[in-house]
Amino acid sequence: MQETDFKVDLEKSIGPWIGKTSKIIDYYLHEALQQHGLDVTKEQMIVLKKLHHEDGLNQNELASLTWRDKSSLARLLAKMERKEYVYRRQHSQDKRINQVFLTDKGRHIFESTRPIIEKLIEIMEKGLDKKEIEHMIHILKRIQYNFTAEISAL
Repeated sequence: MQETDFKVDLEKSIGPWIGKTSKIIDYYLHEALQQHGLDVTKEQMIVLKKLHHEDGLNQNELASLTWRDKSSLARLLAKMERKEYVYRRQHSQDKRINQVFLTDKGRHIFESTRPIIEKLIEIMEKGLDKKEIEHMIHILKRIQYNFTAEISAL
């Protein structure tokens, strides 16, 4: 296939720009967490944040909220249990359901990441006014909606 047969100019498409931006943010976050001596990944931070807002979520809810499949969430939670950030407990009425709770250590790790996240947001939004930020959020939500609608149609 010749280059002229490819109808999309990737440099003018938003996909690669969103992907590259996401990778830069992930890299910055990883480096900043390591510099502060925090043994936590972005994926673990997402789980900690969800549990910080609603401790005791069951694994299925947590998988859905974090856009993870059940088996990858189970592996992630196992790692987090080994680090003593979370613990799982069977639901009192339904033994098939595991609820996930933050430990004091997990809560402390989450709180320790806040200044790093605040700095990341400050860097990300530098030079953007409130209207631009709101517009960007609106556009990204529309893109997310487009994909969730497509996934639902599958």
